[in-house]
Amino acid sequence: MTVPDAPDMPATPKARSPFSEAFEMFRRNHAAVVAVVVLAAILLIAIFGPYLYPGDPFDMVWAPFTPPGRDGFLLGTDYLGRDMLSLLIHGARVSITIGLAAAFVTVTIGITVGALAGFWRGWVEEALMRLTEFFQVLPTPLFSMVIDALLGASLPMITLAIGLVSWPAVARITRAEFLRIRELEYVTAARAGGVRSGSLIFRVILPNALPPIIVQAALMVGSAILFEAGLSFLGLTDPNVASWGQIIGSNRQYILDASYTVTVPGLAIFVTVLCISLVGDGLNDALNPKLRRR
Repeated sequence: MTVPDAPDMPATPKARSPFSEAFEMFRRNHAAVVAVVVLAAILLIAIFGPYLYPGDPFDMVWAPFTPPGRDGFLLGTDYLGRDMLSLLIHGARVSITIGLAAAFVTVTIGITVGALAGFWRGWVEEALMRLTEFFQVLPTPLFSMVIDALLGASLPMITLAIGLVSWPAVARITRAEFLRIRELEYVTAARAGGVRSGSLIFRVILPNALPPIIVQAALMVGSAILFEAGLSFLGLTDPNVASWGQIIGSNRQYILDASYTVTVPGLAIFVTVLCISLVGDGLNDALNPKLRRR
């Protein structure tokens, strides 16, 4: 007697990694994908633009207030006769560098304070959160202006000033994630297995708390660029370094006579910050496991 062959069982779908799911979720966000492309173009301009369009951006190359597209100047000249395109290209590198560096300072301080407060609890949490609240209630623009006045208006001091006034939001997010994760079973098991506190913080809890911190860090880059532009508008940055904010600040007196000298760098800031915000929203959707299950 012949035994019939067993019917073919359907293949079990292969489990996808969290990274693949997050990438797929991000790819479905068309606005975020377009924003990534635009940001990549801006970064390429910031990196290679000064080599492709060489020259000192502060050189007075033509008559002041030459309109865009006239006499061979695509974006015109400013009140001193400097090439606006050269200023914009060279300013991209400085503005983006300030944004990234200030975000790094912000995230470093915020993660340190939030992680210690969320992990140790007790008087450590009480002291650190009171410190966080102190910085949070300070008038941010005024505090940054005081730091600039005391330490100088150089780019490192501006970066430090932005970082010092922006870290409380990151600290609160980090603390909330640590308070949630430290009570989970795998953390309890690691603690029972003799894992030291430092390893628990940096190897067990922090990697699992990173998704919302990454989103906040991305948004902080845009906030830092806006912050630098605001300080430049008030004349509190280094006038010898070209940045988008510095271009706006130096031409603000002539906004009614030659509005393009302020509009062009303003549009550059607007597009860059908008793209960073869209990427942040895309990362928030991609890194949120509840949204990935929809």
